Amino acid sequence: MPRTIFVTTALPYANGSFHVGHIMEYIQADIWVRSMRMAGHTVHFVGADDAHGAPIMLKAEAEGISPQELVARYAAERPRYLNGFHVAFDHWHSTDSPENVELSQSVYRSLKQAGLITTRTIEQFYDPVKGMFLPDRYIKGECPHCHAKDQYGDACESCSGVYSPTELIEPYSTITGAKPVLKSSEHFFFQLSDPRCVEFLRNWTTGNGPQNSPRLQSEIIAKTREWLGSAEDSEAKLADWDISRDAPYFGIEIPDAPGKYFYVWLDAPVGYLAALKAYCTKAGLDFDALIAPDSATEQVHFIGKDIVYFHTLFWPAMLKFAGRKTPDQINVHGFITVSGEKMSKSRGTGISPLRYLEIGMNAEWMRYYIAAKLNARVEDLDFNPDDFIARVNSDLVGKYINIASRAANFISKYFDGQLAYSTDTQALRTEITETAEAVRADFEQREFGRAIRRLMAYADTVNQAFDAAQPWVLAKNWSEADEARKAQLQDICSRALAGFKALTVMLSPVLPALGARVADELFNDGQGYQWQDAGQLPTRISPFKHLMQRVEPKMLDDLFEPPAVALPTPGGEAIADTIDIKDFAKIDLRIAKIVECDTVEGSDKLLRLSLDAGEGRLRQVFSGIRSAYQPEDLVGKLTVLVANLAPRKMRFGVSEGMVLAASHADEKAKPGIYILEPWPGAEPGMRIH
Repeated sequence: MPRTIFVTTALPYANGSFHVGHIMEYIQADIWVRSMRMAGHTVHFVGADDAHGAPIMLKAEAEGISPQELVARYAAERPRYLNGFHVAFDHWHSTDSPENVELSQSVYRSLKQAGLITTRTIEQFYDPVKGMFLPDRYIKGECPHCHAKDQYGDACESCSGVYSPTELIEPYSTITGAKPVLKSSEHFFFQLSDPRCVEFLRNWTTGNGPQNSPRLQSEIIAKTREWLGSAEDSEAKLADWDISRDAPYFGIEIPDAPGKYFYVWLDAPVGYLAALKAYCTKAGLDFDALIAPDSATEQVHFIGKDIVYFHTLFWPAMLKFAGRKTPDQINVHGFITVSGEKMSKSRGTGISPLRYLEIGMNAEWMRYYIAAKLNARVEDLDFNPDDFIARVNSDLVGKYINIASRAANFISKYFDGQLAYSTDTQALRTEITETAEAVRADFEQREFGRAIRRLMAYADTVNQAFDAAQPWVLAKNWSEADEARKAQLQDICSRALAGFKALTVMLSPVLPALGARVADELFNDGQGYQWQDAGQLPTRISPFKHLMQRVEPKMLDDLFEPPAVALPTPGGEAIADTIDIKDFAKIDLRIAKIVECDTVEGSDKLLRLSLDAGEGRLRQVFSGIRSAYQPEDLVGKLTVLVANLAPRKMRFGVSEGMVLAASHADEKAKPGIYILEPWPGAEPGMRIH
């Protein structure tokens, strides 16, 4: 029976360009959507930019633009990527939209009415210089477990330990460098630990969707058991969810709570509904009917394994107790690696989707390769350049395209494009129909790799039958009078082309542009294929045109350009990346006179300098030069001060700048620190240009 399905991918965070992980997810969802539409189902496929949160606010501030301008800049890039890889969303929206404000606040009010919103006062780290509460990722310090330096406020990248920001040793703000202080604030919580939520989630996570298939993959169900426990457990391991943030914050205001904003993870998934609502307005559809709790419309999400917690606990519970339809299926995929390694631009193992397109690589090569390696499990996908070349050249060109390039030439040369079958075709139709149905089912179950294996096995069958019949022998010493020989040649080539058309239909979700070309240019079918078209045998072709080139190894060399390696200088460090004059102009360097200097109690590295920078006051600067200088040696000297560096609050006091000094990169090889001394005649306050 025809189904109506609402499909989304995870919303990309709007503070950067798409990476290949985004493209992998979009291709996976796009293939699934195209296959379902070919089966006659109605699919609404929408996406949006995740446009709120502290990172966007702070990045925009650093660039001197508004958050809206930053989001708009990256939003303008999206069509180039999506169109380039033939990913056809029906609508692309933003969480910074009127629809999302309305829906997020409506969901919140419903949860509050259900008695699932509470407030409590909590203590958080606060940056006294910036004047804002700090998200975990904007706090660094020494890991309390392994004592690795410069670790984030929630987890250690060295030992993988997890902790709260307040456990860090010598924490500091990554925004200003200041030592954060604890400050109290009232926060709003969604009571996920409420027995009603726990009971619902235990049932929902283990339940089936409308097609009687599990909502979650087995690996994800197992993970939710760790958080929810079993029905026999007296308590689940769920904590209430902090859904508020304090100003300054770029987001959606909480109703009737001045200065309070929704945490980005509350309004981001609501962005799925906002995108659908905007699309419904554009397409004249009834949005409320599609998302009603009893709606037959299926809600399907494609996401990465790093955001499972939000999508399998917070999101369905929010929807349920806000009186809205809950998701029918959460499809989780793994990450993408390169030759078995985590992607890294600096190591030359990162894939830029834009560079892929710019150097002229065929987007459908990537779509095919991703499809060939994806399955319904939560497994990482490895991009191996040699494997990529082999699969594209062997499968697509050597097996699939090869069928048409050989058989079509005989039909055009000897039969003016007319196809004919001299024997009964029922067995051929049955073979094609059964293969197409198996492939369709594979795609629906997201077993893309299995579908591709099935398709290439069928391509092998078609090629083997063609080779065994040896049509080139029949065509040799051709005689128009030999009707039997003529009919045999036409039948062999027609059957091969029928197989090629069937393969084209079955590959259309993966290769939509190529499928459209084949339909239009070779078989003159014009319109897009449906699954049942696989079994409709072609009767005529136009002359064959070249369809796809092979991958050249040099293309992969160009794609994986090695990272630029700067040559070391005598100082032992590579020259930094090139900047322009505008970048340099942002740094305010001033001549400063060291008026006073003394040691710092409790530190064996720092000296406290009192500097006259021509401002009519003295600045206090802490500098790690104690190993090189006695305080009395510096008093009265001129030096260079970075005057516009953000003040940094240290446990010894506030440091209002930085004095410049030189040292070798390898302190053991060439020890020594040398502060900069201007030429005599320079005066405090002079700017260095």
